[in-house]
Amino acid sequence: MDYRDLVFLTVAHNLNISKAAEELHISQPAVSNHVKELENKLGVALLERRGNRIALTKAGEILVTHLRLIKQQYLELEFDISNSTGGAKGSLNLGASSTIAQYLLPQVLGAFHKRYPGIKIVMLNGNSHEIESMLIDRVIDIAMVENESSDSSIKYKSAMRDKIIAVAGSQSVYSIGGEFNYLSLKEIPLILRERGSGTLEVMEKALNSIGIGIDSLNVYMNLGTTEAIKRMLFDFDGIAFVSEWAVKSEIEEKKLKQLNIRGLEIVREFRWAQRKGPNMKIPTIFQNFFEVFFK
Repeated sequence: MDYRDLVFLTVAHNLNISKAAEELHISQPAVSNHVKELENKLGVALLERRGNRIALTKAGEILVTHLRLIKQQYLELEFDISNSTGGAKGSLNLGASSTIAQYLLPQVLGAFHKRYPGIKIVMLNGNSHEIESMLIDRVIDIAMVENESSDSSIKYKSAMRDKIIAVAGSQSVYSIGGEFNYLSLKEIPLILRERGSGTLEVMEKALNSIGIGIDSLNVYMNLGTTEAIKRMLFDFDGIAFVSEWAVKSEIEEKKLKQLNIRGLEIVREFRWAQRKGPNMKIPTIFQNFFEVFFK
């Protein structure tokens, strides 16, 4: 790809000249000059000023769409050439929703690097809906998400099973006995994940199936990360619902206790998510490696 194309893609991603310059390690005037040269070459304006901000023109949006596809093809070409010599090289932009990124993928990434040291991985995380937006915008190549809803422009494939469990601090009054009827959830103080979280989405669906609306629960607080929820549980007299992967060590160390909520079981699938169309080689290699790793 022409360097001007790469500069423009960086500007389009950041919508900020100074951030693009910092990412590319060149000056702001150099970034502006590259964009101007590209505009002169194509005979159209690609950016427009909106107060103190910049935005893509319609032509700019069209160019970004095509350049992202061209960049993807170049990466495929580089991988095929390097793989033909026995040393696979390339890059993978991986996305994962918060629970998966923090508690599941790190051990896989270390093993993958040992097997494919020539493949550079950048991992981005957020809630499931944020990750899907990155996928649609071609910021990432493949993602693993924990929500059950689907976007029509994305194809999904089951990756592995996960269970959402109820936990409380080991010193909490709710750890005594550790068993409750699901109707008790209307009285017990709860800490839940934020809106947009795959964990909350799956929990809400499970509750609806037994006739309980999420708004009828005694929700004390919604927090944006599972780590924040775990820390709060150590001194909070209430319970939370989190992935079993997220609290495995705390339960083993008896810092948290798993509770049995009679009449309620929350099981979900972690899913691979990719844009519709042909599968790219490096994301497929990583996907296959992950599946073998957890067999």
